[in-house]
Amino acid sequence: MIDLAAASLAYATSVDRTVGLEEEFAILDPVTLDLAPRFEELQAAAQADTLLASSISGELISSEIEIRSGRGETLQDALVRQRDARTRLFALADRMDVRLAAQGTHPWSDYREQPNIDTEHYRRVVDGLQYVARRNNTFSLHVHVGVQGADRAVRVCDRLRPVLPTLLAISANSPYLDARDSGLHSARTQSFTKSFPRCGVPDAYGSWDTFADYIDLLVRTNSIVEYTQVWWSVRPHFSFGTVEVRICDAQADAVESEALSELIVACVVQAARDEDEGRPAADLPRRLIEENMWRAIRFGMDGRLLDFERLEEEPAGRARDRLWEWTAPVRAELGLTDLRLPERNGAQRQRALLAAGSTMKEAFAASVQETHDSYAGETPVVPEEPQEASSR
Repeated sequence: MIDLAAASLAYATSVDRTVGLEEEFAILDPVTLDLAPRFEELQAAAQADTLLASSISGELISSEIEIRSGRGETLQDALVRQRDARTRLFALADRMDVRLAAQGTHPWSDYREQPNIDTEHYRRVVDGLQYVARRNNTFSLHVHVGVQGADRAVRVCDRLRPVLPTLLAISANSPYLDARDSGLHSARTQSFTKSFPRCGVPDAYGSWDTFADYIDLLVRTNSIVEYTQVWWSVRPHFSFGTVEVRICDAQADAVESEALSELIVACVVQAARDEDEGRPAADLPRRLIEENMWRAIRFGMDGRLLDFERLEEEPAGRARDRLWEWTAPVRAELGLTDLRLPERNGAQRQRALLAAGSTMKEAFAASVQETHDSYAGETPVVPEEPQEASSR
C-alpha cells in the first residue's frame, strides 16, 4: 500500500507554497456538551451539499469531524476555501442540533464510551494500537505546504524540528482531561503525541533516500502497512507532495486558527528558502528538542523554553518573537505582517476563567460559544480577554 516511487514523483511535480488546511472538531450534545457520536448523521446530511460532502472527513471516533480546504493554490485561496467549508459545516450542525468544539481535548467525556468510526483504516489503527488508540480522543490543526523535490521536503522537515515546541506553546488549548484540570497547557500532546508510536519529534533524516529506507524498513518488518501510520509532528506527506505540520492543538477561535495556519506556512516557506540559500541548519539532538516539547506541554506560553543557540532559558514569549523575526522575510512576501494571535492563547484564557471562579464546565461552555460565534459566521471576530462564564 506504500509506493515510494510514486511518493517521490509526487514531490517532483509538487508546487511550492500550495496550502491545505485540516481542522478537527469535537461533536457535542447541545445541552450537556458531552461528546456525541453523530459523525455518520452529519456525513449523511452533508451529501445534499456537494462542496461540504467533499470537504468533511471522519476521524478515529464518531464524536469527531474534520473539515478540509483541499489544495489551495495560495495561502489565501486555502483560507477562503476553508472558511466557506466550515461555515457550511457549522450551519449544518445547527440544523442537526449539535454543537462543535475546538479544543485539543474534551474536558470530561469518558474515552471508554466513545465508539470508533467504522472504516478499514481506523479498524486497523484500533486493532494495532488497542488502548493507545481508544484512549486518543484529541483534536488538532494540520497544515500542508507544497514543497517541490523529495530531498528538499525531507530537509525542510529537518529544519522545522527545533520550532515544533514553540508552535505547540503558541497553540496550547487543552488544559483538561478526564474531568480534571491536568495541570498541563496541552494535555492533547501528552495523551496523543507521547502515546502513539512514530509520533512527536522525528529524527533528522537529511535526504529522501534515508527517509525512504526508514519507511521501507517499517514495511518489511510489518510495522506499518499505510504511510499514515507514521504520525510524526512534522512529516513529508506522500500523497500530496507536501510538508505537513501536525503539532498544534485545535483552536477555539477562527481568527486564532487562521493566524496559526499562516505562521506555520511562513515557517515551512522560510525553512525551504534557508535550504535553497544554503544557510546552516542546526543539527540538534532529539533530547534537546524533547526538553522544549515537555516545557511547551506543561507550561505553554506561561513557561520558559530553551534557546538552543545560547543553551539558556528564555520566556516562551521571546521564543515566539524569534519565530516572528526568523519568518519576517517570507511573511512580508506572503502579506502576513500582522498575525492576529491574541495576547493569551486558549489554555491561558481558560485558566484565567478558572482563576476568576468559573468551573471547568463553565469555562468549556464559554469556549464552545466562542467557537460557534467565530467559526459559524463569515467574518470571525478577534477573541476578547476572558470574562467569568455564567452558569448554564
